[in-house]
Amino acid sequence: MRMRKKPWANGELSSNKNVVKNANELKGKWNEFFGNDNPIFLEIGCGKGSFLNKNKVKYPHINFIGIEQFEPILASAARQSREQGNEIALFCGYAENLLDYFAEGEVSRIFLNFSDPWPRKKWGKRRLTHKNFLDKYKIVLKPYGEIFFKTDNRDLFEFSINQLADENFKLANISLDLHKTPYQAENIMTEYEEKFSSQGLPIYRCEAKKQN
Repeated sequence: MRMRKKPWANGELSSNKNVVKNANELKGKWNEFFGNDNPIFLEIGCGKGSFLNKNKVKYPHINFIGIEQFEPILASAARQSREQGNEIALFCGYAENLLDYFAEGEVSRIFLNFSDPWPRKKWGKRRLTHKNFLDKYKIVLKPYGEIFFKTDNRDLFEFSINQLADENFKLANISLDLHKTPYQAENIMTEYEEKFSSQGLPIYRCEAKKQN
């Protein structure tokens, strides 16, 4: 992916108190970082941070963490958090390294919003709802922890539903057109969701709960 240069990005990343430099050093210590025992909600692929920051405003007693692999994009999320006065945690990282960042049972909920669909069959293992990733999520999630998943891609949604079911997650609130359901009233949109829904595209969503 080609990133547009942002002259201010490095300064934001270095000075913003919400940006974590060595996330692996906080493994098992995230509640100490936040200074409370509140639940930890994690968004993998937080983008420019709109979803995460809006959630923090609506749910101030949740500890929100965002992972993003591209520093220029993470800088936008950091700036937004600073401008809104939100206390969240943000860091550059990769989903495949999740066990380096979080201890067993440390996370209460994982958000997967509009993840790359990796459409070719040979790319299946790269999808964030592939069994290989779900096995990692099972470890870092608390007993009965949850995954909230949204996408505009029907093929990815069907793939994800099957993977989650095969891995013994309990599925709930499955929607094939989110914005036409009662849940829409409390739905918080991401940047991509705003774009796709404005084009009249259906948004697919489900919740999946770990069973122990």
